[in-house]
Order: sequence, then structure tokens, then C-alpha cells
Amino acid sequence: MPRLLDLGDGALTLEFGDRIDSSLSAQVMATRDALAEEALDGIIDVVPTWRSVTVHFDPLRLDRQVLADCLLRCAAARIQKSALATRWQIPVCFGGEHGPDLDAVATATGRSPEQVIETVCATELRVFLLGFLPGFPYLGELPEWLRLPRRATPRSAVPANSLAVAGAQAAIYPWVSPGGWHLLGRTPVRLFDLANEAHPALLAPGDSLHFTAISADRYRQLHAAVAAGELDADHWRLP
Repeated sequence: MPRLLDLGDGALTLEFGDRIDSSLSAQVMATRDALAEEALDGIIDVVPTWRSVTVHFDPLRLDRQVLADCLLRCAAARIQKSALATRWQIPVCFGGEHGPDLDAVATATGRSPEQVIETVCATELRVFLLGFLPGFPYLGELPEWLRLPRRATPRSAVPANSLAVAGAQAAIYPWVSPGGWHLLGRTPVRLFDLANEAHPALLAPGDSLHFTAISADRYRQLHAAVAAGELDADHWRLP
């Protein structure tokens, strides 16, 4: 049974469980989608996570009990393909200076670097939530054999746009930041665009994506094109 929690006087959190679980995430996304169809006036933001969804609202425009009753109804929504989700294809230059941990990951898992790349690119990953940094997507789930603990010693500065893995998840660092995940490669795609006021984050919870391997030369070409404004978000969107 979902649990409804007050988060001050301007937010409600609906919890579906106490663990990281794909089935809970699917119910979170179904609730998010059902709530969008209700089109309640006064909702400011909806924040899905692995196991819960938080709704920020204006209490002067939307009654708390009306929202609470609506959320509990939406929690029973049937899980189906999200109409709000987008599919993406994200190019990545693996290994070398862009992915300094690729060889170590291959050794730790008993595979070759090529097998690691092939598996990562063949796996459809879902965006479970955004967090840690603006636009930072938590992606899952990775195959069991590729699930490694975080690095014993975190890096003080992970390059922006680095593709990394840890545990059952993958992620892309949109900004230079400290980090303890294993770096496999780097993408030329901009994950967070400050100039896009309406939708600064490229990815959203519920989206899915595939990675595709590119050469270092192709990475430089695409990176330059993105920097020059020649490629926008739609370039990476799948039909």
C-alpha cells in the first residue's frame, strides 16, 4: 500500500516501497503519467525517484486533500508504456583518455574491453531518476556480471559528459565533479543546457536510451558541432 507523506505545506510524497526495484520504478512512472492526465491547476513540479514521487504544489491554488486523493487514485494506475517517455541514442567514445577505467572494468569482470563495450551498447537502459547534479541521470539496469562496487578512491574531478558505471546502474556526469564510479567513455552530447529554459535537462525519468560506440575522431567532430550549436537535442532522439 503506498504511503502518503507531507513535505511541508507545499509538497506531498507518495512512497511505494523502501528499496531500489524496477517494479517500484515502473509504478512511480505510471503514477506520474496518470497525474499528468489529471491536469490539476496548482502543481508546480513532479519529481519521480526510484521508489517515490514528490509533488510540489501551490497551497493557495490547490487544496492539499484534493491532491492527496488524486495521488492515491493515480497510484493504482495500470503500468504501461509511458506517453511522456522519449527514446534516445547517445554516442560514446569508449576507452583511452575518455574512458580510463574500461580496461580495469574488463579485467575485474573477466571480459575483454570489446565485450564490455558491446554489452553496454546492446543494453537498453531506462532513466530512473535525475539527481546528484542537474541533469545527472541514474540509468539501469546493468547485467549482473557488470555490477561492480564503486572505486576505492574517488576522483576529485570527473570530466563532464563521462559515462560511468557502479553497481547495477550507469550514469553520465553532465558537469565536472568529484565521483567514484568507473569511467568507460565520454559522450559529445550535452546533458544539461542552461540556454534551454523550458527543458534544460536532456533526459527525463521514464526515458530509455541506447549507447553507440564512436571513434575519437568522430567524437571530436560531434563535440565541435554541439559547441557550435549545429546539433540540438532532437538529433539524438529516436523515432
